[in-house]
Amino acid sequence: MPSETSPTARALRALEVLQTRPGTTANELADRLGVTERAARRYVEILREAGIPVSSARGPHGGYRLGRGTRLPPVSFTQTEALGLVMAVLDSQTAADGDDLVDTALGKVIRALPEDVGRQAAALREHASAAPDRYAARPDTAVTSDLVAAIAARRRVLVTYRGESGSEWVAEVDPWAVVVRYGRWYLLCHSHRADAVRTYRVDRVRAVEQSDRGFEPPAGLDPVATLEEHLGTGWRFTTRVVFDAPLADVAPWVGAQMGRLEAADDGCVLVGSTRNPQMYAQEWLAGVPFGFRVEGGPELRAAVGALAERLAAAVREP
Repeated sequence: MPSETSPTARALRALEVLQTRPGTTANELADRLGVTERAARRYVEILREAGIPVSSARGPHGGYRLGRGTRLPPVSFTQTEALGLVMAVLDSQTAADGDDLVDTALGKVIRALPEDVGRQAAALREHASAAPDRYAARPDTAVTSDLVAAIAARRRVLVTYRGESGSEWVAEVDPWAVVVRYGRWYLLCHSHRADAVRTYRVDRVRAVEQSDRGFEPPAGLDPVATLEEHLGTGWRFTTRVVFDAPLADVAPWVGAQMGRLEAADDGCVLVGSTRNPQMYAQEWLAGVPFGFRVEGGPELRAAVGALAERLAAAVREP
């Protein structure tokens, strides 16, 4: 398979452009290929030398056009395009289901790809678990591919990670799985620096370096469930909320990312952590239809208090 910057690959890309946009000028073709206008003209000549009729005309309605009846080669994908296609399907699926038409069609596309491209696309499809999505935060395809390759090979990696504040650090991790959750791609892994389970956003991973050290993931690992469990722990601000209702009634309203829900004497208690107390109060707690009180921490108490004052002001008599 030629690289995406080789003359052959760019000539094929030029053919694709002329097929979809008849009348493309040399300048427009150069912009789409990311080359000079002179190089774009050379790729048109390569197509002509290959027996593909490409006509050209001057003037406001001129440009390059393919001759009528031109038989084009079969559709082909670059590695980046193939991985992007798999990632888009995973973004839109709740689970891998062999009976699902889109998933079945994706399988056929992957099997039709050249071996080197298809191998990485198949690995991404196999080792990335999906949960329902709502918003898009697509990571770099090359980074995702490197992570999935390490997961498939069960090799430890060094990841260069950029935190929310912009600072970067390197972590040595055992990559267990890539999980798509609400449009965000996460790496579920064991961090050797923290000696604990960690979840990293893949779009914040800047580089991946695979080592020659192997690992074994936990037996019976459920990537989606494990990710949900750990999204509610390890954050900066601790939370403790007591509900005045039985655990069985509250549980359907509490996601695992909110923390661990346990039965208590007069109801149940939710213990966890968050990096955003305001979001925790306004989007999560406010949606639970049972009485509750915040016993910790102070940041969440303040966020709930501010929300209560704002709602009270909304119904206060003028």
